[in-house]
Amino acid sequence: MKICIPTLDDRGLEGQPSDHFGSAPFFTFVDTDTGEVDVHRNGGASHVHGSCRPVESLGAHSVDAILCRGLGRRAFSRFENGGIGVFVTLEKDVEATVKAFAAGRLQKLSSEEACHGHGHGHRGQYARGGMGGHSGAGGCGHDYNQRPNRGRD
Repeated sequence: MKICIPTLDDRGLEGQPSDHFGSAPFFTFVDTDTGEVDVHRNGGASHVHGSCRPVESLGAHSVDAILCRGLGRRAFSRFENGGIGVFVTLEKDVEATVKAFAAGRLQKLSSEEACHGHGHGHRGQYARGGMGGHSGAGGCGHDYNQRPNRGRD
């Protein structure tokens, strides 16, 4: 399976997941079958809000799933329509994210949970539920608790 994790840096498995898909400086691609890791700069990271073209941002990389901390409703819809699953990670790095995904511990994002526009904050420490939730001024208010019974649906 080929997955993409939007990241703040280009450190491969040690990379830190970005809080939001569209503005991530890098995309880290991992092939879970071969273990191959490939990092590419996100050419669309500086887009105007609402004009994110998520599938096109991936370039020539074909992926089966996106593992991220958050993304907007339009991006979510485009991935969903393209047959690409979106899962929420709150792990500290790419390696832990890949392991959590393989173990079925990442929650599949729903359209109701995707961010509803700008004006919200994403922080490294999430306020709600200990492990979950975007928070901040006008926050999304997600509660992304990564529980074993909320695996890859």
